[in-house]
Amino acid sequence: MLTRRHLIAAALAAPLPALAAGRPVVTILGDSITAGFGLPASAAFPARLQAELAKLGKSAVIRPAGVSGDTTAGGLARVDFSVQKDTSLCIVALGGNDLLRGLKPGTTKANLDAIVRRLKARKIRVLLAGLAAPPAIGGGYAREFNAVFPAVAKAQGVTLYPNLLGGVAGMTRFNQRDGIHPNAQGAALIAQRLAPTVARALG
Repeated sequence: MLTRRHLIAAALAAPLPALAAGRPVVTILGDSITAGFGLPASAAFPARLQAELAKLGKSAVIRPAGVSGDTTAGGLARVDFSVQKDTSLCIVALGGNDLLRGLKPGTTKANLDAIVRRLKARKIRVLLAGLAAPPAIGGGYAREFNAVFPAVAKAQGVTLYPNLLGGVAGMTRFNQRDGIHPNAQGAALIAQRLAPTVARALG
């Protein structure tokens, strides 16, 4: 079911031809990390990723399509309008809220698989950003959840970035006071680590 926040996300993700002209568009379909929760846009992960790609000689437009609180089900509900047709590469960065809510890993897997299928059907390249469940969440659940991302990437033949929050999750100095959302330093580190994979995916 589409909600008001999903409609807002669609408006924010509208194409910007003047800015994107001549440059590939990378859309990040995500949640609060993509939306830059608690940070000014210039310090958020999407802006930092665009800067890191520029350092690597890749002139791309990073278009954030993040909705705070979104699960993989929410992403699936809006993927068709949040990821615009001029997108060259879509980074699917969802699953964190599924984990926080303790949703069944099988459901997360099915939703991600459907998202990737829809993007591939539109001839949009996909980079799937995985996540790692903290061991404290329970060994069995953590193993099932962690296995979702490589399984989807393998089945769909898309690029996998194993852990979007690697080196940031659980590290006080890289997170805001809630211990969940990256601060400016954390967002910069995420972007720095991810950028080479994105650059290769762009070709």
